[in-house]
Amino acid sequence: MFSKEESRKLREEFWIAFGKSFPNKWTLYKTEVKGLSFKFHFDLKRATVSIDVDSDFEQRIRIWDKLVALKSILLNEYLPEAIFEDFYILENKKEISRIYVELNHVSIHNKNTWRETMEFLNQNMLQIERFYAEYKDIIDS
Repeated sequence: MFSKEESRKLREEFWIAFGKSFPNKWTLYKTEVKGLSFKFHFDLKRATVSIDVDSDFEQRIRIWDKLVALKSILLNEYLPEAIFEDFYILENKKEISRIYVELNHVSIHNKNTWRETMEFLNQNMLQIERFYAEYKDIIDS
């Protein structure tokens, strides 16, 4: 087991190493679409890259419907393993809509899984950003 401080240091070390290995300027929260963001996550069991729709209910439905309309394109051309969840509950119990891919059996506490995780995060976020660049006008209309 790791103390909270050791865990914090490992997390910080991972994200610094990731930034140095893949120094891209990620879109993440700067999608210019209210309530739409892209996220990286890496914990003790898995890594995920996601498209999160987190806004008021009406806006969330509007954006989600557009993403679902593009589902076959996203799956066929960008993220074949993507999981669509219109009702996804975050750890803080907040409900959002999420499209995500995940890599299981990796841990931020296990440096032996870091390279695989970094490559997974980079590859999948690039695909999300390519998809977004191509279909931004549809999603934002």
